[in-house]
Amino acid sequence: MAKAAFQALVAEQKILNRIYPIRGQKVMLDRDLAEMYGVATKVFNQSVKRNLDRFPKDFMFTLTTKEFDNLRSQFVTSSWGGTRYLPMAFTEQGVAMLSSILNSKTAIEVNIRIIRVFTRLREYALTHKDILLQLAQLEKELKGNKRDIDNIFTVLKELIEQQQTAKPRNKIGFKSYHEGKE
Repeated sequence: MAKAAFQALVAEQKILNRIYPIRGQKVMLDRDLAEMYGVATKVFNQSVKRNLDRFPKDFMFTLTTKEFDNLRSQFVTSSWGGTRYLPMAFTEQGVAMLSSILNSKTAIEVNIRIIRVFTRLREYALTHKDILLQLAQLEKELKGNKRDIDNIFTVLKELIEQQQTAKPRNKIGFKSYHEGKE
């Protein structure tokens, strides 16, 4: 059982590594999806192009040259090779729609894994959104109190300086007879 759980975790990590933020969305590229489905990118793209009516712009879009260059520059070693066409990027909904055009058993299993990873990412983002909002509120409150905090530190510095430069004072009070004879 532990081996199966480990394999599932590795598969999920491979999927996570292939999700990119582009145009404010989390997407996967055609070449990565084709590799995961076990088909050539050309075959994958032909299937998508035969069913373009299933992929509106919020499901799938083609990267611009600038987006592609930015994405390619993120990788130290280039495994992109010489591509003739700009890659297609699929959102979570686009990946879900792929299951309707790719019917192999592998495609179905991979699709289920990908959708689960996208769902976990969304849940993670929602959970951490609350924390980010609280941090923003705290930062706002701290900025409002900055002057007060600066004043406190100024007074503390003055007190420390006064204490360091203060002359020793004579003791006040009753002196015992033996106190002065030592």
